[in-house]
Order: sequence, then C-alpha cells, then structure tokens
Amino acid sequence: MSHLSVPIIDLFAGAGGLGLGAGMAGGDLRLSVDSDSFSCETMRSNASHPGGVLEADVTTLRGEDLRLIAGVEPDRELVVVGGAPCQPFSKAAYWLDKGNEAAYRRARSRGEVADRLTAPIEARPDSRRTLVSEYMRLVLETGASGFVFENVPSILHPRNRAVFEALEQDAQEAGYHTTRVVATATQYGASQSRQRVFLLGAKSEAPKAPEPTHGPGLSPIRTAADAIGRFDGPEFAEEGEVVSGRWAEHLQEIPPGMNYKHHTAWAGHPSPTFETETRYWNFLLKLSPDRPSWTIPASPGPWTGPFHWSGRRLRIRELAALQSFPPDYKFSGPRREQVRQIGNAVPSVMAAAMIAQVLKVVREEAVR
Repeated sequence: MSHLSVPIIDLFAGAGGLGLGAGMAGGDLRLSVDSDSFSCETMRSNASHPGGVLEADVTTLRGEDLRLIAGVEPDRELVVVGGAPCQPFSKAAYWLDKGNEAAYRRARSRGEVADRLTAPIEARPDSRRTLVSEYMRLVLETGASGFVFENVPSILHPRNRAVFEALEQDAQEAGYHTTRVVATATQYGASQSRQRVFLLGAKSEAPKAPEPTHGPGLSPIRTAADAIGRFDGPEFAEEGEVVSGRWAEHLQEIPPGMNYKHHTAWAGHPSPTFETETRYWNFLLKLSPDRPSWTIPASPGPWTGPFHWSGRRLRIRELAALQSFPPDYKFSGPRREQVRQIGNAVPSVMAAAMIAQVLKVVREEAVR
C-alpha cells in the first residue's frame, strides 16, 4: 500500500520547497509550474529536484494539459499541491493601514493621543488574490484525487478569510473532504518558526493533520546553529555580507536574539536611540544560535533581519538551510532574486509532513 506511486503536480512551485517535500513524502513529483523564470531555472538546475518544470501562467492552463505534460493518464490517481502567491495576504499588506494595532502603539509610544481603531477588513485590490481560485480550478479540472494548499496564516485574517473559506467551500462542494491545519515549521524539523496554513483534501475521506515530530517529549526543536553552524567558516563568505552604513554600529552592539529594542530605555540602554514599538519587529533583529530562526522574509530591506548572531548578513546557504533546502541546492539569479525565492518557499520537511497525510488517504483508496 505504502509503495503505490502517486503522481504529483506542484503549482506556483517557486524554488521547489513543496516539490522537494513531495519527494520526501514518497510522492512521484511529475511537474512543477511557475511563471517566474528565475525560480524555474533554479528547479531545473538541481538534480535533487525531480520531474519536469513548466514556465507558464496558470491562468492559461487547463487540467487536461497538465495531466498530458506531466505524463499522467486521465484515470490515474493524482495529487495537486501548491500555494498561490502569499503577498496579498501577508501582514505587511496591512501593517501600515490607518487604524491598525501597530499604528496605535507607535502613536502612544510618542506620547500622542490616539484611539485604538478597528482595522479595515476590506481587502486591498490585488490580482494575485484570484490565483487562489485558479488553483482550485486546476485541482478540479485535473480530477485530482487529493490536494494540498498552502499559504500564510494571515490568509485567515478577517480581511482575507473569505478567500480561504471560498476555497474550502468549493473543494467540499466538489466532493473533497478537507482538513485545515495551522502549523509551525519547527514542529516538523525545520530550524525556523515559520507558521503556515494548509488545506488538505481528498475524495475518499479527510486527511488527518500530521502529528508533530519535534517538541516537548519528541525530538528536540532544531536551533539556528543546528541548521547553519556548518556554513560559518570563511570558505563560505559572500560578497556584501559585512554590514555597513547608518545602523551598523547599533547592530554590532545588539546581543544575539534581540532587535532594535536593545537601544531603548525600555531595555535599560543608557543612551537610547529608539522608542519601543516604533519600528517593525525585525529591524536590526539578530538570530540566537540557541533558538530557531524567525521567519525569513522574501523582500528584506537593508536593516531587516534576521541577521547572523555575529552581526553580518546571512549567507544564501544559511538562508536555504533555515528553509530546510538540501545543503547543495543552488538558486538562480542575482542575490536579491535568490533571497526572494528562499523567503517565499515552504520548508520541505513541513511540506513533506502535510503531503504524506494526503498520499496516505489516496493510496488507501486506490487499493480498496
């Protein structure tokens, strides 16, 4: 039963985190689809990433085309995985909105009179939001036996929740039994406290949420040092990793595991530069070698962490390791594009745990 090969198609594949997880879960990754040329080149250039790569806009594809390109017969079991672009649903999409909690705290920290207003619940216009429905369209058109959808936790925020609930309802009305899972990557062996929302679906029965493998009473939570300590030597040095500029000295003074708040009166600094809650939380943020990393951002600014605990920028190999990519995985494009690909990825160990649950249900149904 466990040896039944189930073909998998990965939509919005990015650098291939979900696809790698599909292979780790015992699936047969046949095809990865993405519209970004750098991401497609990344997947093509890594032998550890199996299956074909199709650079295409999913809105132009049909389910029968995907089965044909992937070499999956019309009546064959199939699992479709993927996560539509998460930027429309991320916290950054509403961080600066008037009336949100962060704006309230910033005003109060400056001694200004401010009311705690209700954050707007209307979603900002963004064409990428419609890609969630495109994902489900292709799940239905391919006649998939099961699926795994992934996105950021803030897709469940009041201004985004309708999109996720519509996806859930469409799947259930089409005959899928679904399970919603909110999980943190550290629970499955990644060295990063990245939260993700998954919707698992299968035709025969609802897949079960995977049991954590790391945590209290289980395998120890992996720390940042566990993941990236091997890359700390000078032979792995990269151009531009040394930090210079306006806040370089401030960064050097910050202890591991702390951010800009080290330089505030709240933290007891004798000559404070900042006030608490006046900067985004990952401003001048340093990793602690003894704890998991915080979420790796896809579009960091020059002073956006996490930085290495020594005070330098993280190397590409280190960023990739925190996302549980293989140590020799290569990324295409200039550094900015490589960081974007890594930051947008799903940790493959986390993906594997979710996909394995859907594969289990699909395999059991196939042998009945």
